[in-house]
Amino acid sequence: MAERGHKRKERDATSPTQRQRMAHGYARAEERNREAREALTPLRERERPLVVTIAAATSALIAASIVGGYLAGVEVDGEQPRLAQVLAPALLMGIMAWGMWRARYWAVLGFQLILVFLIFSAVFGLAVQAASVAQFAATLGLLAVSGGFFYFMVKAMARIQMPTRRTD
Repeated sequence: MAERGHKRKERDATSPTQRQRMAHGYARAEERNREAREALTPLRERERPLVVTIAAATSALIAASIVGGYLAGVEVDGEQPRLAQVLAPALLMGIMAWGMWRARYWAVLGFQLILVFLIFSAVFGLAVQAASVAQFAATLGLLAVSGGFFYFMVKAMARIQMPTRRTD
């Protein structure tokens, strides 16, 4: 019985501590991150990833539809919204569209924030509010589109924030 305790003490003395295991795990993760960063190609002048172009067009269409709906006299809950209620989201989406068209990191990040709200809303809708097959299908479609946008924009954001490499 005493031998068992002695072997455990020997094994514990040679095995790495929890802090050493964590440091080793962080080092491996940082190595993978470095390899992923090196595999990315920086954007050329005036280049933007396809998903960012699609997101910019989507954002511009949303801004235009907000203004168009207001000008057409669309009512919400039986009354026309106030001008500020229309201008705020239209300006937000319009500025975001302009920023994404110019491949600005802040604009892509802002669009991703909106996508996160859509994803959470869709998950909540699936879990609590979908009462018919049509609602379930529409909410699942919203989740698929917003989740796909988000997924593909992550790599695009990494390329946008890359410093330009010198080619000397």
